[in-house]
Amino acid sequence: MRFLIPLISSSITSGHSRITSRLLSAHLTKPQLSTLHPFFNYQTPSMAASEESLRKALAEKQSAVEAHGNAVRALKAAKATKQEIDAAIEALNSLKLEKSSIEKQLQAAVSGSDGDGALSREAFRQAAVNTLERRLFYIPSFKIYRGVAGLYDYGPPGCAVKSNVLAFWRQHFVLEENMLEVDCPCVTPEVVLKASGHVDKFTDLMVKDEKTGTCYRADHLLKDFCNEKLQKDLTISAEKAAELKHVLATLDDLSAEALGAKIKEYGITAPDTKNPLSDPYPFNLMFQTSIGPSGLSPGYMRPETAQGIFVNFKDLYYYNGNKLPFAAAQIGQAFRNEISPRQGLLRVREFTLAEIEHFVDPEDKSHPKYSQVVDLEFLMFPRDEQMSGQSAKKIRLGDAVSKGTVNNETLGYFIGRVYLFLTRLGIDKDRLRFRQHLANEMAHYAADCWDAEIECSYGWIECVGIADRSAYDLCAHSDKSGVPLVAAEKFSEPREVEKLVIAPVKKELGLAFKGSQKNVVEALEAMNEKEALEMKAALESKGEVEFYVCTLGKNVPIKKNMVSISKEKKKEHQRVFTPSVIEPSFGIGRIIYCLFEHSFYTRPSKAGDEQLNVFRFPPLVAPIKCTVFPLVQNQQYEDIAKVISKSLTTAGISHKIDITGTSIGKRYARTDELGVPFAITVDSTKDVTIRERDSKLQVRVGVEEAALVVKSVTDGLRTWEDVWEKYPHHTSGSADD
Repeated sequence: MRFLIPLISSSITSGHSRITSRLLSAHLTKPQLSTLHPFFNYQTPSMAASEESLRKALAEKQSAVEAHGNAVRALKAAKATKQEIDAAIEALNSLKLEKSSIEKQLQAAVSGSDGDGALSREAFRQAAVNTLERRLFYIPSFKIYRGVAGLYDYGPPGCAVKSNVLAFWRQHFVLEENMLEVDCPCVTPEVVLKASGHVDKFTDLMVKDEKTGTCYRADHLLKDFCNEKLQKDLTISAEKAAELKHVLATLDDLSAEALGAKIKEYGITAPDTKNPLSDPYPFNLMFQTSIGPSGLSPGYMRPETAQGIFVNFKDLYYYNGNKLPFAAAQIGQAFRNEISPRQGLLRVREFTLAEIEHFVDPEDKSHPKYSQVVDLEFLMFPRDEQMSGQSAKKIRLGDAVSKGTVNNETLGYFIGRVYLFLTRLGIDKDRLRFRQHLANEMAHYAADCWDAEIECSYGWIECVGIADRSAYDLCAHSDKSGVPLVAAEKFSEPREVEKLVIAPVKKELGLAFKGSQKNVVEALEAMNEKEALEMKAALESKGEVEFYVCTLGKNVPIKKNMVSISKEKKKEHQRVFTPSVIEPSFGIGRIIYCLFEHSFYTRPSKAGDEQLNVFRFPPLVAPIKCTVFPLVQNQQYEDIAKVISKSLTTAGISHKIDITGTSIGKRYARTDELGVPFAITVDSTKDVTIRERDSKLQVRVGVEEAALVVKSVTDGLRTWEDVWEKYPHHTSGSADD
């Protein structure tokens, strides 16, 4: 695969074929992606096989070179004829050339460079980031004081992109699903986060430089080591490469002990000093504070927005007419004290989350709109494929749900809606996949979890998590607060029901397990009916059973006096239950950064002497929708420009008017670099030209129509192709500016 900076061709000149060519960005096929956006290493199974075959070919060629080298030395030692030695040397040199060719191919496959004027991922990223920072999309916070790692400021165009993304999120989810939006405080009392488990378990594994004390995130060191070996060490065997890839695929599945063992096995040391590292240990990522002047009320800056929704469930349920299902949503800041922030906007200490908590009856997880997404087909990466070393593949969503790969319809519905949201923003569907969590990644209470991962120059990045969290959160806050967070289904007539009652005897469990009592109680209460009845039978016959507690990672002995399991018949007028929660959680900053990369490309200037930067933002998210330029400094043209500007303002179209005397080509280039999709150029008092950014094609429209044409395209009521068909083409000068 070639890794060239994407270029938009300017050589096609005939009417319809010209616009079709110029608007490829909306209709790219996989072969076209390899030239327009090749810096993203989209790994198909055949490509993975190609890398493996290249490694094997290189190993074979290296063996052949060594064998021929020995043969040349043997000929010289045996004093063979000059003709025989020269022939052997010629064959050896030929083998070395073949080996060098394979090395170049392998280097291109693993590092994203073809060594022929093409850009590596790192070089592409640097070009994009330099443009983003220079044009003030975002910059490091507190820059005049040399900044603080993991904190960034959005500048004017970045704020506009973020605002547009959030506006579309509200439209796509909150309005479409009639969600209840809330806004809760960032400062959260300790008791809330103690109940949710964050105080005890919201950790990453950290290692320390044993001499300097510098801290590093353990899994990042292992990930960096594996990636560097794969990309830069061409001598490793295909088997070793497969092993490293397996480590990367299962990295989140490694325990502290397994992670530490891998770090020692590979001889990984502190990156800056090469000093030995400590064993991995957990570090809590929350920022701690105190509420009030006394310091007696501990709190934390919230690590997520979800807890504010859970603690308000009772009031939200009442507001919704005591009916399920319903969803609550919240957009807000979250805070995580990252061990070693890096990768720009992808790993920061303060960030914007947009989270949805969809409350549903655990006995009915169907969704009335599921049929709207059932036929969507996109890249999915189930856990079985991950564990067996396979790649993500396109799967029809309906098939994934019907086969049980995705746990239920509601979870599937939100996966489909997330796919539509991201692709409509401008995320490339071929660099978007949905990866299922491995067994050890999921909490014991979760029914199923998937991450929407977007590929950028840093690799595959988790941007949205979609999880079926069962009833854990509401149960946890009910237990801690003493307030029942439940829903009820009223029966038209009383029903006699047989209920399973699991009653852990906490006193006996406390004596037996002390600090682990809570884990054992939770695991016992989480048993399904089959497991509970099997335990009851075993306790009655043997008096003791071995019981696996997943949060402890081991079996514990349960005796007959530690738990009571029974079935009771009751007449009920209603069924009271704790709702399950389906939670899509969006990392807005990560989505925006991936959108920046997916939209960035360069193209040659009209003179061909420089490369011009362009952001191919869809009008939906573009920071400015339109610019207005008088062609030359002329009072009449400037007056027309101001009239059009007023019309654009009235139509609600963000725009920028530029009446400087700079050449029109330079003004186009400046706005292309901001991702502005349309430019109106005033070159007469009756009609004007409208230029489309990516094709650089122009049409002529009347002054009074200009704002309406731009609004109709930015609102999605028609396409640029429709405009091109309807209005006269601007032919004076070059469409290439």
